[in-house]
Amino acid sequence: MFIEFFRCIRRHGVAASVTELLDFLQALQAQVVFADVEGFYHLARLTLVKDERFYDRFDRAFAEYFEGVSETELSDAIPAEWLTKTLQRQLSEAEKQALSGYGSLDELLKQFQQRLSEQEKRHAGGSKWIGTGGSSAFGAYGYHPEGIRIGQAGSGSRRAVKVWDKRQFKDLDADQALDNRNLQMALRGLRRFARQGEANELDLAATIQATSRNAGYLDLQWQAERHNAVKVLLLFDVGGSMDDHIYDCQRLFAAAKNEFKHCHFYYFHNCVYEYVWQHNQRRWQQRTRVIDLINTYASDYKLIFVGDATMGPYEVLYPGGSVEHWNDEAGQVWMQRLLQHFNRAVWLNPQPQSRWRYYASLQLINDIMQQHMYPLTVNGIESAIAHLR
Repeated sequence: MFIEFFRCIRRHGVAASVTELLDFLQALQAQVVFADVEGFYHLARLTLVKDERFYDRFDRAFAEYFEGVSETELSDAIPAEWLTKTLQRQLSEAEKQALSGYGSLDELLKQFQQRLSEQEKRHAGGSKWIGTGGSSAFGAYGYHPEGIRIGQAGSGSRRAVKVWDKRQFKDLDADQALDNRNLQMALRGLRRFARQGEANELDLAATIQATSRNAGYLDLQWQAERHNAVKVLLLFDVGGSMDDHIYDCQRLFAAAKNEFKHCHFYYFHNCVYEYVWQHNQRRWQQRTRVIDLINTYASDYKLIFVGDATMGPYEVLYPGGSVEHWNDEAGQVWMQRLLQHFNRAVWLNPQPQSRWRYYASLQLINDIMQQHMYPLTVNGIESAIAHLR
């Protein structure tokens, strides 16, 4: 039982194993949920999905297997103007009582598919077609005792038996933009713990052994605290086209500062030249020479550039190419110096990867990075971390 369901979620890319399937079946056998569709859904997701990035894929598999829904969003198949709220009929209690449902979810879905295939234009205030503000069973901002709500912001009369809106966990897919939690989870792949500093943390296992050797008399043993020993140097591109990505960069910065004890950051504009800085407001008065970065930070630091690499190619290739000052040496020369010093380096690009081929400068930077440029997504960060290890 549920073998085909298990195959369905695997077909949608959910990394579930036989162990998860057995856990799911045992929970059902123990009647953790009973006669509760919503509870069944949450139990299946809890036991079969071990990574929240796959929630969206699980939702699609669940809908396909149990409800006969294709992978595409039905709400996407309906023109947006059909669901735009304009007017809303105010039905009397007598009119509401006169309305009747379809008797079953199967019949409701059948009628919905029929309307979808027959309807050719927008309807508002009606009682049959997919639309808004009326007494039809299909659409938004209306009233029906048993209906399918589509494209509506929030609940209305709380009578819908089916809500066909965007899936709740869509943005947790690994190819989507980052949020605070999945960003933190992605960075954890770079952890390497070590015990450093003063011994001020109780070592329970050593204390038990020492107390046993001491004929039962308590012999406390102490150890240094564990910290993430990975050292990170972050260089952020700021200004210009990077203004569109400030929010993503702020979240990356906050997550990195929280995750790594040894984390240092500097800013540059478009391409790295002879100077970087730590404070934008005092960037011209308190600059740091790139050669000082090389002399200050050991080669075992993980070097991470963050930028969209969108600029004129001359800014990378020629002396004097910087748009802000006269650089005696080309940007690629300074990039190469950094890459020769640090053992591991990557470039994280917040620009969608589908656009990369349109920018010559981006291809130049990627070549300098020896193709170690990755998109600023969960999958991109995981690929970058795999190289940084």
